[in-house]
Amino acid sequence: MTSLEIEEEIVSMDRSSKALRKEIYKLGWYMRGALSIEEAFSMDALDREIVSEIVKENLETTKESKLPFF
Repeated sequence: MTSLEIEEEIVSMDRSSKALRKEIYKLGWYMRGALSIEEAFSMDALDREIVSEIVKENLETTKESKLPFF
């Protein structure tokens, strides 16, 4: 790889890392302590996706039922 290609790869990996960390911290916030950050970081991608889908479904249910979310 050229220096430019290496630099582009590093930038891409940094972006991916930041996106993953943001997803994990959002899961921790939505789970309100039911899932620790350490537990969230130890989950594989499929488990994080499943939990994210559950959160999304619960948010929709909350909106539809007009129950308070916060």
